[in-house]
Formats: sequence, structure tokens, C-alpha cells
Amino acid sequence: MILVRIEKTLLFLARFFFVNIQTMKSELASALKGLTAINLEEDKSSKVLVLGVGNYLMGDEGVGVHIIYEMEEMDLPEYVDVLDGGTGGFFLMNYFDVYPVVIFLDATMDGKPAGTISTIRPKFASDFPTALSVHDVGLKDMIEAIYIQDSIPDIHLVTVSVDDILPMTLELSKEVESSVPAAIAEILRLAEANKPKNV
Repeated sequence: MILVRIEKTLLFLARFFFVNIQTMKSELASALKGLTAINLEEDKSSKVLVLGVGNYLMGDEGVGVHIIYEMEEMDLPEYVDVLDGGTGGFFLMNYFDVYPVVIFLDATMDGKPAGTISTIRPKFASDFPTALSVHDVGLKDMIEAIYIQDSIPDIHLVTVSVDDILPMTLELSKEVESSVPAAIAEILRLAEANKPKNV
């Protein structure tokens, strides 16, 4: 009897994960359609990079990437480039060498109500919130590395507060999803206010 229950439970779990993985694959494929790679050989001295980080498969933790996907569908000013930075990492360092202004976009667990949008202009790596990048401590290391370079970009940080991380879901919570338009408006305001003077 116990073995039958275990077998049924295992079959249910296998079907559940298979269906969800297939759904996620399908949604990811459609989300990735139309993504354009940024050519780092081009002159970026008059551009602002909006860099969203997060794990797209982990619910609210991926809000930075969700917002990048929304912005890719918009008619953005020509001085704004957007990039899905995934869960961060040192491969992103190349972008900081060529863009004079970078706006980071990330989820944070800072105790504020979910969907709260905060903006800071960190002067040192230690100014970044401790809860920043719940998905990858490697991002903190990358920020440290940026600040020891001779030439660093003008860095701004926009965070969206999240309550909880739900694994294996592409959906944002209602509170976080409803904050997306305001986050985009804040990003575009920052980009306009801080665009390189030669634009």
C-alpha cells in the first residue's frame, strides 16, 4: 500500500515538473524572440545602458529581467540601450568599459512593501543595499571590481522591493507586476536626466 502511494506521488511529481518545464521552455522561447545583442564595437559614449538583472525563472526575483523585456517592446530614446544581464557575473564587465552611464535594475528584499521602487546613486560598492541581488552574490563582487577600475561609469540603481522568492515560476506577484510601469517611468527619467552631455 505504501509503495503504491509512493509510486503515485512520484508519477504526479514527474508529470507536474514535465508540464511546468515544457511551459517554461515555451514561454522563455517567446520571451527571447527579438532580443538583440549589443555590439560593443560601436561607440557608446553618448548612450545610457539600462541593465536588468535577476533570475527569470524565480518569480519576483526576476523583475529586473521582466522590465527589460517590457522595455524592448517600447519605442525608446535612441540614447537608451537595454540589456538582460541574467543573474550577473563578470562577463558584464565589458559593458562598463564602454558605457558612460549605467542604470542597474534589480529586485531587493529590503523589508519595504512589495512593489516599492527605490533609486540610489551609489558612490562606493558598500553603498549598494546588502539585500541587493538575492539571486547571485557574484553581482556584488562585480560591483566591487567596477569601483577599483581607473575609469568607472556613472552608476545608478533602481530596485523593486519583493517579499518572497517563488522558485520555478515565470509569473510576478500582483504587487510587483503592478509596479512595472512606474519602474520604467523612473528608469526613463533617470536616463533623460543623466544622459551624456554630447547627446
